[in-house]
Amino acid sequence: QVQLVESGGGLVQTGGSLRLSCAASGRTFSTSAMAWFRRAPGKEREFVAGIEWIGGGAWYANSVKGRFAISRDNAKNTLYLQMNSLKPEDTAVYYCAGETKVALTANPNDFPSWGQGTQVTVSA
Repeated sequence: QVQLVESGGGLVQTGGSLRLSCAASGRTFSTSAMAWFRRAPGKEREFVAGIEWIGGGAWYANSVKGRFAISRDNAKNTLYLQMNSLKPEDTAVYYCAGETKVALTANPNDFPSWGQGTQVTVSA
């Protein structure tokens, strides 16, 4: 199984930027893609962005397209999420997820491995 540890969350003003990181360890060779999800208070877990671990192809939720960028460093086994032009509605706990073999998926049930989450708060 892959172990995932997120970092980089915090408090930022509207329009600001943050970069989240997710360090992966363990059986990282078994993952075909990784993704970021988020859960806002009182809401369901929501897909944010995904990336193919080898090819680097990425896909995004419409709500973040053009503002967020997902990337990975295979040598460091680290996943990133660059978040720009942040809005109060981006406030949530952000989770990285891995070990899926389903291409281009936004379904959290397709990801067996999850990190503990990192809080992102965007003030108005």
